Amino acid sequence: MIQGTQDMVKLLKENIGRVIVGKSDAVELLLIALLCRGHVLIEDVPGVGKTMLVSALARSLDCSFKRIQFTPDITPSDITGFTMANFKTGELEYHKGLVMSQIVLADEINRTSPKTQSSLLEVMEEGQVTVDGTTYMMPQPFIVLATQNPVEFVGTYPLPEAQLDRFFMRISLGYPTADEETEILNRYVTGTRPIEGLRPICAAQDVQVLQQRVNEVYVSKEVRSYISLIAAASRKSSGLSLGISTRASISLLRASQARALLTGRDYVLPEDVQLMAQPVLSHRVMLSPEARMRNITTERALSSIIGSVQVPVKLP
Repeated sequence: MIQGTQDMVKLLKENIGRVIVGKSDAVELLLIALLCRGHVLIEDVPGVGKTMLVSALARSLDCSFKRIQFTPDITPSDITGFTMANFKTGELEYHKGLVMSQIVLADEINRTSPKTQSSLLEVMEEGQVTVDGTTYMMPQPFIVLATQNPVEFVGTYPLPEAQLDRFFMRISLGYPTADEETEILNRYVTGTRPIEGLRPICAAQDVQVLQQRVNEVYVSKEVRSYISLIAAASRKSSGLSLGISTRASISLLRASQARALLTGRDYVLPEDVQLMAQPVLSHRVMLSPEARMRNITTERALSSIIGSVQVPVKLP
């Protein structure tokens, strides 16, 4: 097994970098979510590499991987599975759904109906699916990586707030720079796809060991109070009609622990909380009508809230 968190993360970043040019921040956030057992919503315009990023991560890990293409005609039983009578034995047998895998790519999740979207709620929250009264546990490690087109695109169904809150963080890739796009073209000029040559560099057991190490990162009472004060300020903010949930506070705590671990520390600093706030919280809050009229973005509203909370002075 790979020894050392930073060594593993470095190897994973290098391996993914053979396919994804630039976007090191997005890759690091993806790895933080993986170590926290959290699910990720990747939102951006089509064609900027969302699906390729997830595929590169899956190929870098020796884990099972399935891609679910969410379309309007896909049903909940396609996702969770179903039971059917075996006419030879006379017994009911469970047929696994598409979600029964360690790494699941929910591609274009907002193109399917709300009923099908909601079939993911239990599996994302509890790590299990229940079919006809029988519960089936997901293989570990387990992570759902969902891509989403902007809601103004034709044929999209906005994800409800309850489901958005299940996602540990939201990330965006954005368009590449001119130099990055040139490098991408250089890699494809021969007609080969870089991802075809990608090989696993760590096993599922390595990921589970690092997930356990996140639990051992120390969070002082002052930093925990800092996160609580940020949550309380969001609920009182005039710029938000929906503040930070308790689930979001826990996610921010966990993300801060993982970031500290990735930087070689066994304790969390307020800086970790501040850097993780936007990707962990921005999709969980809702702007007030007044803020929308003033063209205030969610990111700007969150920055203002965090800036209003006093940073703890005492360090671990």
